[in-house]
Amino acid sequence: MPVGTAEVDLLRRSRAGDTSAFDGLITLHREKIYMQAYMIVRNEEDALDLCQETFVKAWRSLHRFDGKFPLAAWLRRIVTNAAIDLCRSRGRWKQSPIDEGPILPEAGSRTTPSGFERPGDGLVREELRDRLRKALDSLSPEHRAAISLKEIEGLSYKEIAAQMGCTTGTVMSRLFYARHKLQAALADLRND
Repeated sequence: MPVGTAEVDLLRRSRAGDTSAFDGLITLHREKIYMQAYMIVRNEEDALDLCQETFVKAWRSLHRFDGKFPLAAWLRRIVTNAAIDLCRSRGRWKQSPIDEGPILPEAGSRTTPSGFERPGDGLVREELRDRLRKALDSLSPEHRAAISLKEIEGLSYKEIAAQMGCTTGTVMSRLFYARHKLQAALADLRND
């Protein structure tokens, strides 16, 4: 059964009150919903709480889901709004640092032995992570959400507008100002 067909079946059964079918929908979408929440609030525990809140809200209002947009888009809109509301309620934008996971090598560097690291490489990577973290932290939750949906999720302006409940022009404006602010904060890195 193709994924789309499975989702439609799970959605139909969920609307009929089948909680195990809704668990299946959660399984299909939880990673992307978590990542969207995390990109905005920048805190693992808050992102997990927002995921739970999103799925509870979705379960309670499943009867109102009209199918005009994909279920994933509807869920991302719920989590985006909840994450922005959380940031606003706390009166701050900054949260905990970005995960310190490994940076993926560029395609040309695949010939470099995996265990080889030049002196200072780790320090340079850490400095770059810190600069990027600070630049992202300087953005408002709305701007972080727009950047995340465009650059990480790869959504179109129209899809982002639907997710964020605003016009395409507002999305374009948010992306313009977010990119401008990131470029300004990281401008000196272009020369390196």
